[in-house]
Amino acid sequence: MQMNTEERIFVPITPLLTVDALILYENKIVLIKRLNPPYKNQFALPGGFVEIGETVEDATLREAKEETGLEIELIKLLGVYSEPSRDPRGHTVTVCFLARGFGKLKAGSDAKDIRLFGLNEIPKLAFDHNKIVENAKCDIDGILSEM
Repeated sequence: MQMNTEERIFVPITPLLTVDALILYENKIVLIKRLNPPYKNQFALPGGFVEIGETVEDATLREAKEETGLEIELIKLLGVYSEPSRDPRGHTVTVCFLARGFGKLKAGSDAKDIRLFGLNEIPKLAFDHNKIVENAKCDIDGILSEM
């Protein structure tokens, strides 16, 4: 913990909070190619940092819109991923949602490019995103069979 010496208040040092969205669109998975480091030019799930005063659900909707141009419907929480080494910038914890995308797909903000991939076509992804996709395969198969 750090202590603010003027006010003598203890401020905890905690991991940063992020969100990721595994978006199903046109029976495929939406991946963005990262514009910035870390993992520049590598594919990843759309996502980013939660802003102060924002819920993780709202952050997921915002990040998806900013990076993919899509409106999304959150289907379910896939999990919380907190391995301290998952992000080379420092300890981050991500809350990942499975979502369905609607609208016109287009790369935006931190995305250099955007592509659709079949479940069996997923390339090597940034961070621990391959693990997230692998953990979600049963959920994805179930939803794709309904679409």
